[in-house]
Amino acid sequence: MKEAELPGINADIQKSRIRSRYQGVDPKLLEVIPAKPAADLYDDSAHRRVAVYARVSTDDPRQTSSYELQKNYYEDYVGRYRNWELVRIYADEGISGTSLRHRDSFNQMIDDCAAGKIDMIITKSVSRFARNIMDCIGTVNKLKERQPPIGVFFENEQIYTLNQQSEMSLSFIAAMAQEESHVKSSSMNASYEMRFSHGIFLTPPLLGYDQDGDGNLVINEEEAKTVRLIYFMYLYGYSTQQIADLLTELARPTKKGNTAWSSNSVLGVLQNERHCGEILAHKTFTPNYLDHKARKNCGDRNQYRQSGHHEAIVTPEDFVAVQRKISNAKYGTSGIPELHVIPEGALKGFVIVNPRWASFTAEDYRAASDRIEGTAENSAEDVLISPQNGEPDLRGYEIARTEFFNAALRISVTISGNGMRFGIDAVQKLNNIPYVELLIHPKLHQLAVRPSKKEVRTAIKWATAANVKYQPRIITGAAFLPTLFELFGWKREYRYRITGVRRQKGSEMVLLFDLQETEVLIPVEKIRKFCEENNLPQEEFTPVNGSGYQGKILAYPLPWAQSFGSEFYQHTQASPSSGIDHGGLWNVTMQGDPYYGNEPQPRPKEHIEQNIRKLLEGLQKEE
Repeated sequence: MKEAELPGINADIQKSRIRSRYQGVDPKLLEVIPAKPAADLYDDSAHRRVAVYARVSTDDPRQTSSYELQKNYYEDYVGRYRNWELVRIYADEGISGTSLRHRDSFNQMIDDCAAGKIDMIITKSVSRFARNIMDCIGTVNKLKERQPPIGVFFENEQIYTLNQQSEMSLSFIAAMAQEESHVKSSSMNASYEMRFSHGIFLTPPLLGYDQDGDGNLVINEEEAKTVRLIYFMYLYGYSTQQIADLLTELARPTKKGNTAWSSNSVLGVLQNERHCGEILAHKTFTPNYLDHKARKNCGDRNQYRQSGHHEAIVTPEDFVAVQRKISNAKYGTSGIPELHVIPEGALKGFVIVNPRWASFTAEDYRAASDRIEGTAENSAEDVLISPQNGEPDLRGYEIARTEFFNAALRISVTISGNGMRFGIDAVQKLNNIPYVELLIHPKLHQLAVRPSKKEVRTAIKWATAANVKYQPRIITGAAFLPTLFELFGWKREYRYRITGVRRQKGSEMVLLFDLQETEVLIPVEKIRKFCEENNLPQEEFTPVNGSGYQGKILAYPLPWAQSFGSEFYQHTQASPSSGIDHGGLWNVTMQGDPYYGNEPQPRPKEHIEQNIRKLLEGLQKEE
C-alpha cells in the first residue's frame, strides 16, 4: 500500500520522508564513469572521410567558373587537416534547392553516407544544402541517427550538426532559406504577370522560327517546311507516330538538332499555338514553389492571348482543325469532327451526336440548333386543346405517367456519367437493329434515336446479338456525356432514367425522349448523409432492383407529387412527339447540314494532299 494510502499518517510526516529521501548519498560511495567528449569539428585525433556538397543555381556555362572556384577552395580546405580525407565533391548544376527531386548528386551523397563511405559533410551554407526546411532538418536528423553519427558543417553559418546547441540555430536559418525561396517565387510570378498584362511575352526557341535582335519571332523557312509537313500530314489522316517515323527517315532536325523524332515531339509541334501566329501565355502554372510541379491552367490564373503576334507558318483554320482532331483522337475518333443539324422535317433543329467527340461545348450544340429558324418550338401551335363535336369531353382527366408503371414494359434509357443504356423494349421497338444515331434538341430538351447503318460516321452500336435477339449494350460517352449533363443541368453523381415513345410513318421509325421528365436514381448513402446534415428523419429506404441500380433510390420531380400525370389535352400538346406529324412533315432519315459556327475551317483535303506532295518532293531533293 502506498504511503498516501496509510491511515493515520498526516501530510507533514509524508513531506518529511520525501525530503529525507532526496538528501542523496555520500559522493564517496558513487563512481562516476565519464561520457565520451562531444564531437569536435577540428579534432585531429580521428580519421575522417569528408564529402563536400556544392550546388550551382543554373546550368549556364558562365556558372562553370563558380563551380571550379568552389572545387579548388574545398580541396585546399580539406587538405589543411592531416586526418581528413576528401572522398568526393558532389555537385548539382541548375537544380533548385527547394526539393530533393532531380538532385542526383545530393541523393548519391546520402546513399554513400548510408553505405558507410562518409563521416562528415561540408557545404557552403544552409541554402546551398536545402531551401526546404523539412528536407534540411529531416536529412540532418537521419544522418545524426546513424552509428556512428554523421555531421554536416555549414561553413557560412559556422553550424556543426553534431553540436547539441546547433539545432535551434539550424531550424531558424533553414526556415529563413525556405522563405527566401518563397519570396523569390512570388516576385517571379508577379514579374510574369506584369510582362504578360502588357503584351511582353517570353519567346523560347521554337521550331520554324529564329529570333531577331529584339527577340521577335522570324520565320526560318528551312525549319518551317518541317512544321507545315507535320500539320498537313496530321490533317490528312496520318498518326503522330507515322509522321515521326517519316521525319526520322528524312533526317529532319528538331530545334535542338536531333534527327530522331517521337510521337510526343510531333504532338508538341501540333499543339503550339505560336505556329499560327498567336501567343497564349500562362498555359501552365506552379502552385507550390517547393515541389515545382507544373499544373495545367484551367482558369486558376489569368491567361493572356494575342493573335497576329508574329507571322504564321500555318493558318488559324488549320490549327483549330488540328486541335479538334487531337482532342478526339484519345477517344478513338479519326478525322475532323463536325456538328450536323437537321434543317427541316420532323427532327428539325435536332443536332446529331457522336459520343466520341470531345471538342464541342454545350454552347456549340445550342448555337447549331438555334441556327435553324423555327426549331419545332411552336410546331404544335395548331394541336387541339379542347374536344371537337362528337368527341367525349376529357377536360379534367389526367394521363397517368408511364413512369409509375412497370419499367420493364416501357421504352426507356438510363444515363449516367459513365455511359447510357437503353432498355430492351427500346431495341425491340426499332426492330432489333444493332446501330443507331443519337440526336438532341438543346432548347426542347429532347433526345431522338433513329436507325442507322454501321458505315455511317456517327453510327453508335447500342445492341449486340445474343442468340436470336439483340440485347442492349452500354454506350460509353466519356467525350460527350459531360457536355450532355451540362446542357440539361444534371449532376454527374446521379443516374437519370427517361421514358420514351416510338413514332412511325411507313417504314421510318424514331424513338423520342423528353429529358425534362426524368426519374433520378440517387445513391442511398447520399440521401442518408443529407438527412444527417439537415437533421431530417431517416426513413427506411428501399433501393431499386435491377442491374446497375444497386444501392440507388428512385426519385421523382417534386411537381409530380401534385398529380397522377398531365391534363389530357395538355399532354397531347406537350408530348415530345405531338408535332412530329404537323403539317405532313416527317422525313426522320434526313441528313444534317454541317454547322461551322464562327470557327475557321481547314482547307479542302485535295489542297492538303497537294501541299504534302509538294513538300515531300522538295525535302527528298534536298536529301
